[in-house]
Amino acid sequence: MNLKFAAAMACYAALALLAGFTLDGKIRIGTWIILGYFALRTYLVVLKRQLE
Repeated sequence: MNLKFAAAMACYAALALLAGFTLDGKIRIGTWIILGYFALRTYLVVLKRQLE
């Protein structure tokens, strides 16, 4: 992939870890779902640009 993609995924992972340690209950799960959604969208955009 590329450096920007790796940096974005690392940021999503760091935010997910921080959420896991600091939040609890439904807020934590909701945060993980939102971060997963953003990570998936980021991956799909990078994949689309590689196929062009």
